[in-house]
Amino acid sequence: MNKPSVPTLPKIGLAGLKENWRSDLSAGFLVFLIALPLCLGVSIASGFPPSAGIISAIIGGLLVSRINGSFLTINGPAAGLIVVILAAVQALGEGDAMAGYRYTLAAIVVASCLQVMMGVLKMGRFSAFFPASVVHGMLAAIGIIVIATQSHVLLGVTPEPGSLVSVILQIPHSLLNLKPEIALISILGLLVLAVWPLIGSRIPAAVLVVLVGMIFAWHFGLAQKTAVSGGPFLVTIADNFAADFYFPDFSKLFSIAFWEAVLSISLVGSLETLLSAAAVDKLDPYQRSSDFNRDLTAVGIGNIVAGLIGGLPMIAEIVRSSENINGGAKTAWSNGFHGLLLLLFVLLFPGFINSIPLAALAVLLVYAGYRLASPKTFFKVLNIGKEQFFLFIITIIGVLAVDLLAGVALGILAKLAINRLRGVWFNNLFKIHFTIRQDGPALVVKLLGSALFSNFLPLKKALTELESGKTIIFDFTDGYLIDHTVMEFIDEFSRSYEAQGGHCQMVGKALETFSDHALAARLMTADDRR
Repeated sequence: MNKPSVPTLPKIGLAGLKENWRSDLSAGFLVFLIALPLCLGVSIASGFPPSAGIISAIIGGLLVSRINGSFLTINGPAAGLIVVILAAVQALGEGDAMAGYRYTLAAIVVASCLQVMMGVLKMGRFSAFFPASVVHGMLAAIGIIVIATQSHVLLGVTPEPGSLVSVILQIPHSLLNLKPEIALISILGLLVLAVWPLIGSRIPAAVLVVLVGMIFAWHFGLAQKTAVSGGPFLVTIADNFAADFYFPDFSKLFSIAFWEAVLSISLVGSLETLLSAAAVDKLDPYQRSSDFNRDLTAVGIGNIVAGLIGGLPMIAEIVRSSENINGGAKTAWSNGFHGLLLLLFVLLFPGFINSIPLAALAVLLVYAGYRLASPKTFFKVLNIGKEQFFLFIITIIGVLAVDLLAGVALGILAKLAINRLRGVWFNNLFKIHFTIRQDGPALVVKLLGSALFSNFLPLKKALTELESGKTIIFDFTDGYLIDHTVMEFIDEFSRSYEAQGGHCQMVGKALETFSDHALAARLMTADDRR
């Protein structure tokens, strides 16, 4: 019997362009159709001009795709960035939207310099320091905030300025004062997103949402109503694309609010980029591995350029990347084609963009927020264990009640406290003890004490440097506590290692697991007091 042939890796560089331009152009066109409305929607929801998202996506396609360390990842603005950018605009602008926009551009430039430094110093691995449930909680909180803020746009009502809680509490008022034509456009868009995937059409649902919205916007005369009442019903960009370029204002460089914005943008942008790039690698039919540090550096460089001319920060975006792969992309040139098509469209057809209703874009953002905070996400975390669900919920509460940095910090501190209460010694919280030795044909990775989210980076680094095709035995007989984040990493590592011809197994009996989930945290047979 013949073994299945391993697919030949596509060429890269100019040779890859010559070899795969047809498939990459086709995939790039598909991504362009999805990216256009999402870029506009994320920009407006972030308190930026509509063109800001297109600027960053163009830079992501034309610049970042040429210098990054991934193959099929699409870079651009995403819903996960809305919360931190909008908060920065409001905090720095103090009621002046344009001033807040330019101050935030400065914060983006500084945050992007930090991203570049992290990539150059090979700090991409530190994304693993965040407990898995805290990351999921952060993303779910972002989803809740996006849904809450965009609900008013769905109804055609502008809420009174105020805190997040105030915006949420105003939703009933918006329901009672909705504009019927705007609400109808929103309802139709939501129906399209719910039904269209069942049809199985190759036309992206996002495109149909926009087209349906444009038809009804024309029918209801929203352009005339916007001109008369000044209501924010349609997208507005300049006929001359260069007129939408704005430059950062660094005059608040030494304020606390400025550096809060810098840290939030850097944290969310870097974390989402690394997590998304790792997820895209798993979807790559050629099983290529990205250079995450190079990716982080490239995205940082792209964000510096975007911030200097008025663009949003970009990340490695999972939804557009998965559509890129489904569309048959072979190389990073598909990302380049998507950026080029966006540039040509905004130069040649600004009138088309100006006829898109804001409600249609809000529908896409609400759907994106729902994917981050769906009931399925809550049940998935609950199934892992009550501890993980507690961390998930407390992170959400922290983000909603204070801000993103506070929520993530609260989740991390809660996890460290739980580990201490379970008997982990303080010097084992941040330092792991393990050995790797040859035992005949096998490599034995022996854990001594606890393996936790806060200490397992050296173990992760050591495992990634092991020779492929071996048998690896994870010996936990002298272990104490192994948390969910580490169990999840070992499971992912094992599947990846076995896909390359190796074999992995675990040795050691757990005295207690904290749920029935296969990757739940567990106490082993040994005490870690050594």
